[in-house]
Amino acid sequence: MRIDLHTHSTASDGTDTPAELVRAAAAAGLDVVALTDHDTTRGHAEALAAAPEGLTVVPGAELSCRLDGIGLHMLAYLFDPEEPALLAERELVRDDRVPRARAMVAKLQLLGVPVTWEQVARIAGDGSVGRPHIAEALVELGVVPDVSGAFTAEWIADGGRAHVEKHELDPADAVRLVKAAGGVTVFAHPAAVKRGRVVPESAIAALAEAGLDGIEVDHMDHDEPTRARLRGLAKELGLLVTGSSDYHGSRKTCRLGEYTTDPEIYGEITRRATGAFPVPGAGGTRAGQG
Repeated sequence: MRIDLHTHSTASDGTDTPAELVRAAAAAGLDVVALTDHDTTRGHAEALAAAPEGLTVVPGAELSCRLDGIGLHMLAYLFDPEEPALLAERELVRDDRVPRARAMVAKLQLLGVPVTWEQVARIAGDGSVGRPHIAEALVELGVVPDVSGAFTAEWIADGGRAHVEKHELDPADAVRLVKAAGGVTVFAHPAAVKRGRVVPESAIAALAEAGLDGIEVDHMDHDEPTRARLRGLAKELGLLVTGSSDYHGSRKTCRLGEYTTDPEIYGEITRRATGAFPVPGAGGTRAGQG
């Protein structure tokens, strides 16, 4: 089995619609794909309806968190999307995205960048607006060469000249909320230093004490020594180890299935979840099959 547990669609900051994403996942030879858009489950219905036969879709989300001034992301799988407490927090985060993005555009304008809110809104479309959309606007304007070039201290990285903070969950609260909603939590790319500051291993240990289920180890932003260190930490703390592409369509260079999760780990995730279940596709067939 080939299992990719971290992908994004146009419901947040990916470039594939949810339907396009699941079809692409099947064409890439995946057996299981998780849709984990930022702070939203809005793409789930479309993905589930379009999933080809032979592909299983895992409903999820990537929750925005902050600890001691450091931004981090918590992957949440198979939770009840209507559970009131978790739903309320997701809505707070999502509702803060537009005023935050507008404030970042205003900061960029003060820095002499001719970006407009209309440009960013066009790029975001129906998705949940975020920094990647602003970064793409900067690419369009020729300010930076690529999306990653915008995530620097000069522009919109954490603490950057045009950065604006948004409402984010305490990660331990996120773990507890997801667990109360019947879900499973995995700390996304915990040592991705190229994205900015990361939390110390002691913080990961504290999250494990709070009920964290796993950490995403095999990821494009972790080099081999980092992966080895994280595997050792996961073993020490009794955490599950996952691997994922963090696919965003054409917005990033990562490919679907570039990194995958062991089937035994996936099985353990599904065993722990009580809020929702993986959904086998029935909307079509795999590419090349009748």
